Amino acid sequence: MELQFTQADIPRYSNLMLPEYRHLPFINAHPFLDSDGHSYGEKLSEPDSFTIDNWQNCADFLYSIDLFNHGFWWEAHERLKFVSLAAGRESETGKFVQGLIQIAAALLKHSMAQPEAATTLAEMGTANIQQMDATYLGIETANLIAQVGDCLKSADPKYPRIQLVLPTP
Repeated sequence: MELQFTQADIPRYSNLMLPEYRHLPFINAHPFLDSDGHSYGEKLSEPDSFTIDNWQNCADFLYSIDLFNHGFWWEAHERLKFVSLAAGRESETGKFVQGLIQIAAALLKHSMAQPEAATTLAEMGTANIQQMDATYLGIETANLIAQVGDCLKSADPKYPRIQLVLPTP
């Protein structure tokens, strides 16, 4: 099934290659654990630092946004876990990243026709991100929340994409 996305012209934020396939739990090879996995043997670790002031320089965060924007929600959610740890899970920034993790998981569940799980995860995720500024970590929060809501309500969904608002030099 080819996924449909909103905003077709969003740029990539990293130079890293996208995986060969989207991981679907219990359906295809586990990316890190199965020898046929697209990231077999790769070890993820938290970035050196992740804050409201340096997010635009965090390769792991930017790659996670690329993964999210191309429907690699499981992969984005896995990488964002480490970004959340670098931010401090209980910090404002860590909670925002946790919201992104939950939204990525919601979209994965939605794509796998698990609407109840998708709705629950989306509600938790949007609750975590809606508490922040209108633009936080380069993400227009109201826009993302609206896209997620529209996606989950549609029989023929267009999945959200995040267009980062990068600081001007």
